[in-house]
Amino acid sequence: MTSPAPQAGSIRFGTPAARWVVFATVLGSGIAFLDGTVVNVALPTIGRDMHAGIRDLQWILDGYLVTLSALLLLGGSLGDLYGRKRGFLTGLVGFSVASAVCGFAPNAGVLIAARAVQGAGAALLVPGSLALISASFHPDDRGRAIGAWSGLAGVAGAIGPFVGGWLIDAVSWRLIFFINVPLAAACFVITWRHVPESLDEDDRGVRPDVPGAVTASVGLAAMAYGLIEGRWSVGIVGALIMVAFVLIERRAKHPMLPLSIFRSAQFRGANLTTFAVYTGLGGTTFALVLQLQKSLGYSALESGAALVPITFMMVLLSSRSGALAQRIGPRVQMTVGPFVVAIGLLILMRVQPGRGYFETVFPGAIVFGLGLTITVAPLTTAVLAAVDDQHLGVGSAFNNAVSRIAGLLAVAALPMIAGLDTAAPIATFDRGFRRSMLICAAICAVGGVVSWVTIRRSTPITSVPQASVFQPCHDPGVITVPGGRPT
Repeated sequence: MTSPAPQAGSIRFGTPAARWVVFATVLGSGIAFLDGTVVNVALPTIGRDMHAGIRDLQWILDGYLVTLSALLLLGGSLGDLYGRKRGFLTGLVGFSVASAVCGFAPNAGVLIAARAVQGAGAALLVPGSLALISASFHPDDRGRAIGAWSGLAGVAGAIGPFVGGWLIDAVSWRLIFFINVPLAAACFVITWRHVPESLDEDDRGVRPDVPGAVTASVGLAAMAYGLIEGRWSVGIVGALIMVAFVLIERRAKHPMLPLSIFRSAQFRGANLTTFAVYTGLGGTTFALVLQLQKSLGYSALESGAALVPITFMMVLLSSRSGALAQRIGPRVQMTVGPFVVAIGLLILMRVQPGRGYFETVFPGAIVFGLGLTITVAPLTTAVLAAVDDQHLGVGSAFNNAVSRIAGLLAVAALPMIAGLDTAAPIATFDRGFRRSMLICAAICAVGGVVSWVTIRRSTPITSVPQASVFQPCHDPGVITVPGGRPT
């Protein structure tokens, strides 16, 4: 049985075929993006239902992030080698099966294991969705198609926490996992019937970098385990395994992460800034949702809705931020933006029992979202401008992975460093929350300093690879399109 989809690279924007491709890729990547945000909102409810402590909650998030972070680069390359449509469909199957197991999970251990499998499926969906868009459309229409994809993904990201919170309050937290199954099934059918297959003919005969992927996964998992469980020896072993990963990539004939891209000081600096800002984002969303539900008595729906201003700020203003970076270069925005993020976090320190939403949460979320908006589009521009055309895809994918790893380590380390414990009295938890916000603010400010030192003033982008474009982690409204104009 063969798919009646049109030929890759021939689809014109505005046609029925184009609408099917955009819809399939938005739906597929959307369930992966939404799962990351909605689970944050569900954590307190899951903790109460399963009698799970703070460590279990950390693993419910980090089990997903470990496999997703480690396998993103491999997921993109597998699509290039064996077929982007095939890889995308495989990711859908794995993600949906794991989602069903999450929904039926009888305890935290099963849920954590299923979340790790979800992350592996998402590692095929996230790069595969945008690669399919880029490979399916005619070159003259590729930018418009990516713009439509990013806008729809942005809307999905904005409503996700709100809808997820409603499902949790009205039915059960299990529904946020079960709902993935029919969505993935619909996406599978649409993709099979309407999306053309494509692969990179130049990579025929190249073997995937399995040793690198396995080493990265084990190293990240060991580091997360050491931080969450307080086993420093395991964390050190994890760090040593990551050193071994670098050595493997140096000697690999076809590494998934070519080390030559790190020769650029700007590439190193932009990724350090990415790490700083997304550490703040990951730590904040984890701690703030717990604070809202544990200390302030918010429902899952209310806590999900409380974070919507952050996403809306990014969806509404990211294109303007990208256009400004294109005119003046990314350095100023990448310096100012992290400091604005830090100010937003200092405002969020005031989120305490007895204080209203519009007094503390809303202004903090607005400033925090503004800082992310100022930072992210220029950051993407700086990353892609720092590497040559041959490595644009892997450079962007690595930046995506850095943002995931930053969130992973923030969730793993912050409770231990700040004293954030859901089993503690509310007054003790409040102090841990304030320390968490202060730590995240300081890290973000360091990112601004790094940008000022390492980022060149003017960094025009002339091209983006046809089938290896990867979206940054937490900003579905911001990507870079052919021609170098962020949408």
